[in-house]
Amino acid sequence: MVGMRDVAKRAGVSLSTVSLTVNGNGYVADETRARIEAAMAELHYVPNDLARSLSQGRTNLIGVTVPTVAHPFFAQLVAALQRRLHRSGLRMMLCSTADQDRGETEYIDMLKRRTMDGIIIGSHTSQPPAYWESIGRPIVAFDRFLGGNIPSVCSDHVTGAHLAARRFIDTGVRHVVEVGGPRSQFHDLAGSSEAGGPNGESFASVMSAVTDPDDTTFPTVRYHRTFERDLADAGIRCDYVTVEQVSDLSLFEQAAEEAVRRFPDADAIIAPDLAAAHCVRIALADGRDIPRDLQIIAYDGTAAAGLAGMRLTVIRQNLDAIADHLVERMRDAIAAENDADAHGAGSVPSASPVVAGSLPEASSPVVAASCDLIPVTLVQGDTTR
Repeated sequence: MVGMRDVAKRAGVSLSTVSLTVNGNGYVADETRARIEAAMAELHYVPNDLARSLSQGRTNLIGVTVPTVAHPFFAQLVAALQRRLHRSGLRMMLCSTADQDRGETEYIDMLKRRTMDGIIIGSHTSQPPAYWESIGRPIVAFDRFLGGNIPSVCSDHVTGAHLAARRFIDTGVRHVVEVGGPRSQFHDLAGSSEAGGPNGESFASVMSAVTDPDDTTFPTVRYHRTFERDLADAGIRCDYVTVEQVSDLSLFEQAAEEAVRRFPDADAIIAPDLAAAHCVRIALADGRDIPRDLQIIAYDGTAAAGLAGMRLTVIRQNLDAIADHLVERMRDAIAAENDADAHGAGSVPSASPVVAGSLPEASSPVVAASCDLIPVTLVQGDTTR
């Protein structure tokens, strides 16, 4: 196997000069660099990226956890993340927690052993905030609040909820069926007294400013609670149909059938893309007129919304912007760790909290960790009036 010594011999330079050229971490004269690159080409030398990154204390490997890649939203998010990481010179290791017995545990072990530079957490976790903050390595959360020191990237679900509710209210609906995940996940911090605030306040008390009541790590709960509150204020009935497992796509069709047929008097449905597409198909098969008799809004705006057979009105999350912010947050966390290591500190510095007023008006509470809020948009289709 051709190595750096062979390249040095062919180019007539020292081994250290070849190393500087390959690693790009020192000055090499243009003429010398050209000789070395010519020697590399002649010998078909390929630098060992793993050995080079390890020598620099980095693997350039980022773990990404999602509940499942079977779901269209997470599949598209993973694709966007992989493109963005690649452009940043980073590689992705994917963990689909629904398909892996140990969930994120194996990835956390790799992070602690420094065989991974950081983790983007996009899956549900039952670990308390103190667990995540104790790791002291680069972690970024997507649509989760993991603790006061963990930066997060979230869609602006409060605005999404207001947009959807306003569309239904303005068109005179009287009974809405909402399709979503298990309500039990809305209370995953019930009774928790874990510390999580930047000033020592309890994590639950910090969360109370974000998701009233104070028992959840899920920013997406703001969508459901805001939507339901808006409808209640307008005197509109709202029922909830549960998709128990996001990894079982057949459950979206079952939930759609329940939403349409269990509530025949309902005149509006809001559901994730896949369930919304099934709702359209089932309602049309039952002779319902869309949007005259039944209005439907899809939440997410992925390719799955195109399976309805007619153009769905959607609340669209910006997956490319989400991926951009997640990767930028990860790069910032890695840079902060590098700086901490250079100054002898033992952990990643805490993220600066986002304070009230720095977020859009619809979503302006103090949050437990520094949070990038990504705008959502309502895209009018043929399924609402």
